[in-house]
Amino acid sequence: MVWDVLASPLRKAQPRVPSGVRIYAIGDIHGRADVLAELFMRIDRDLLARPTARSIEIFLGDYIDRGPHSQRVLALLIARQRQHSAVFLKGNHEACACQFLIDSSILSDWMHIGGINTLLSYGVELSGYDPDQQAQQAIAAAFRQALPDSHYRFLQGLALSFSCGDFFFVHAGVRPGIPLILQSEQDLLWIRNEFLLHEEDFGKVVVHGHSPIDLPDIRPNRINIDTGAYATGRLTCLVLEDDRMRFL
Repeated sequence: MVWDVLASPLRKAQPRVPSGVRIYAIGDIHGRADVLAELFMRIDRDLLARPTARSIEIFLGDYIDRGPHSQRVLALLIARQRQHSAVFLKGNHEACACQFLIDSSILSDWMHIGGINTLLSYGVELSGYDPDQQAQQAIAAAFRQALPDSHYRFLQGLALSFSCGDFFFVHAGVRPGIPLILQSEQDLLWIRNEFLLHEEDFGKVVVHGHSPIDLPDIRPNRINIDTGAYATGRLTCLVLEDDRMRFL
């Protein structure tokens, strides 16, 4: 399904990306390699049907956890960047996975938000799990050993934000009243209500995920494209070109 949407009439000017650039922004994937593969086919068909001078695929983070195939998702993303111009942003779930590799004491917290599914997807043995320090360290060591170097480098190299034209892309959102270039990593990865409830302009239209909703939420100051793919099977892709937007 493709939706074609004009910018909100509440804005004095319609936000736009530079001429000749098409953006494909993809919401939270959370271990759903199946829907990611389907989305890649839709994007490729769109590129064939509507050639453009330059396309950029922007992934908003939370590639892992919750869904069953985190390992496969990272493999697909790494392969994708070999053939397409792509920007990969860090989500709070990737931050937790990276933190676990250096501080195994966060294992329980990570497992509570779906990290167990990532560990299982890499074949890390969790039977008889005991949350003591030695067990946590052993699981962290097993995870690092199971993690291919290409996946480790991918996780370590994720960006915190990306700006293009009148749009600012980030995983969770931004803190109101703080310039976009001065936002903290904590807020970019984790913020919710202070950002979601703010109705004033942020300087650019913020395209984000992190807070799952049934359908894309288009507002004058932000666009939420996290449609809960791990539970719903709906992975949203926002397409931006000139001053128009549509959804795959």
